[in-house]
Amino acid sequence: MIRTLIYLIIILLGLCVSPYLVDNTGYLFVAIGDYELETSVIFAIFALIVFYALLQLVEWIFVGLINLLINSRYIPQRWRQKSARKHTLTGALALAEEDWQAAEKAMVKGANQGELPALNWLAAARAAQHQQHYPQRNDYLKQAEAEPRAKNAVNTSRCRYLYQQGEFEQARQALDTLVPCSKSNDSLLLLATDLYQAQQDWAALRALLPIINKRQLVDETRFTQLSLTTNSALLTEAADKGEQALDNCWGWFSRAERNNNHYVALYAMGLNRCGRSIDAWKLVYKKIKSAADDDLFAAIPHLLSTSDTEYRQQFFGLESKYVTQANYHVCAAQLYLQNRDFSLAKNHYLQASQLDESNKSTWLGLAECQHQLGEHYGASQSYKQAAVL
Repeated sequence: MIRTLIYLIIILLGLCVSPYLVDNTGYLFVAIGDYELETSVIFAIFALIVFYALLQLVEWIFVGLINLLINSRYIPQRWRQKSARKHTLTGALALAEEDWQAAEKAMVKGANQGELPALNWLAAARAAQHQQHYPQRNDYLKQAEAEPRAKNAVNTSRCRYLYQQGEFEQARQALDTLVPCSKSNDSLLLLATDLYQAQQDWAALRALLPIINKRQLVDETRFTQLSLTTNSALLTEAADKGEQALDNCWGWFSRAERNNNHYVALYAMGLNRCGRSIDAWKLVYKKIKSAADDDLFAAIPHLLSTSDTEYRQQFFGLESKYVTQANYHVCAAQLYLQNRDFSLAKNHYLQASQLDESNKSTWLGLAECQHQLGEHYGASQSYKQAAVL
C-alpha cells in the first residue's frame, strides 16, 4: 500500500513538472578532441539513466553466469549432502522406533557427507551395540574419534558398551581416560559406580561416594546400601592385607562410620584375625554394654574362644539385661557350643526360638542340640519347624 502511494506521488510530480521541462529543455554541449556533442539536458539525463540500466543489466548477467559456473561444480556434492540429510533423518526415526538394523544402515550411509558425521557414527555404534555387532561398533567409534570435540563422548560410549558387553578391563581403560571427578557429568559418575562395583574396586568407589551423595544421583536407600557394601568390603580387604592396612582403613572412616556397629563388628573381626583379640573384644564389649546390636552379637562367637574365660563371663553377665533379645541367646548358644555344652546351648536356642519364631537358623541350631542330647522327637519337631520357614 505504501509502495503504491509512493509510485502515485512520483507520477503526479512528473505530470506537474513535465510542462515546465518541455518548455525549458536546456542545452548541453560536450567537446572531446575533434568530437562535439550538442543535445538537450533532458535527453542527456534520460541517456544517462538508460546507460546505467544497461550497465546494471550487464553486471547481473555476468555475475549470474559466474555463479552458475561455480555452482555447477558443487551440484553433485549438494545432492550427496541432501541425500545424507535424508539418511540421517531416516536413521534418527529408526532409532526412536528401536529398529536397530535400519538405524545402523541409515546412519552409516549419512555419515560420510553428513553435516555432523560424528553424530552419525555414534548413533550407528549404538545401533550396532544393541545388535551385538561388536567389531562394527568399534569401527564406528574409531570413525567418530576423527572429530576432536567428540573425544569424551566417544570414550564414554566405548566405556558403557564394553561394560554392557562384560569387558570390564577394557571398559576401565576407557573410563580412566575420562577421570571421573566432581566436575564429571551425572551419567559418567553412575557409569563409573557400576563399573567399580563390577570390578570390586572399592577404594575408587569410596572416593565417588561423597559426590554421589551431594548430587543425590541415587535414592537414600540405594546410597546407604552402596556405602555399606563398599566400606564393608574395604575393611575385609584391609584385614587380609594386615594390621597396618586395617588401621589405616579404619582411620579413613568418618566419626559417624566408626560409630556404626556393623563396621565396628567387621573391624573387630579384622583385629582378631591380626592377633589383637583383646582389643577386638574390648571394642565390642564397650558397644554391647550400652545397647544390643545384631551385628555385634553375630561377631562375638568369632572373637572369643574357649580359653577366653574372663571375657566369656563378661558376656554371660549381660544375660539379665538382654534376656528378651533373641540374638543374645543365639550368641550365647554358639559360645556354649564351643565347649560342647549342648544342654546350656539348647536352653538359649529354646529361648531364642520363643522370642523369634521366624528365624530358621535358630530352629536348626536347637534341633542340632536336641539331636546331640538324644532328644530325637524334639529334634524332629524343630527340623519340621525350620522346614516350614
